[in-house]
Amino acid sequence: MLRLGFILHLFIGSTLAGSGVVVALVSGQDTLVPILVAAGLGFAAALPVTYLITKRLFRDR
Repeated sequence: MLRLGFILHLFIGSTLAGSGVVVALVSGQDTLVPILVAAGLGFAAALPVTYLITKRLFRDR
């Protein structure tokens, strides 16, 4: 379960971090710090999402 969680977190984390960067850029925050904060928050938000998806995938077995 842990290995699948790591792999899923790579994809989910990069997707949410990219979405955070897009939101920061659209809202006019075009300096380094807001972009890095948005990417970090997106990547951190992927942890519980990854946990829930991985748990649900292994629930049926």
